[in-house]
Parts: sequence; structure tokens; C-alpha cells
Amino acid sequence: MAIKVILYRRVPAEKSNDLKPLLLEMRSLAMSQPGYVSGETLMNADDPEEYIVISTWSNEDNWNEWLKNEVRMDIQDRIDQLLGRRTMYQVYYNA
Repeated sequence: MAIKVILYRRVPAEKSNDLKPLLLEMRSLAMSQPGYVSGETLMNADDPEEYIVISTWSNEDNWNEWLKNEVRMDIQDRIDQLLGRRTMYQVYYNA
């Protein structure tokens, strides 16, 4: 069963330019992973410091394998260090 994963980030305006290359690196790596279907990064129109990423995966097992990917973990650590907080995420199924 396909899943959607929603990641939440607070990105101070002065750090958004430093974040963009990391997000591109993460997306590029994700695109080569088994089960990756699609992804998009959105910025809240009313709060430009709020970003969400919506990614679609073929199944939760593929997502869990992606979570264990060492290169992904390194990029995620760099993102979290840049922003000064952990990225939060939730996994969703179609109702």
C-alpha cells in the first residue's frame, strides 16, 4: 500500500539559501531509492519559515529502508544542525 510522508521544518529566512542545496541533494538521492514515487517541497504562503515536504513511497518498508540509508542520515543531520532542531515527520495511508 502506497504511503505519503510529510516532513515539517521551520526555516529561518537567513538560513533558507543554505538549506536549498541540502534539500536538492536529499531529493536527488531519494529519487534513486527503491519504492520512491514522488516528492515536493512546499513553503507556507502565510508563514514563509514553515516548510513541508510531501513524499510518496510504494510502501512503508521502502520508506523504512530509506530512513536507514547512511547518506540520507548524514544529509538529515546537516539539515537539522543548520536549523537547530530535528525535522519532524509523519507517515500517512490513504483512508
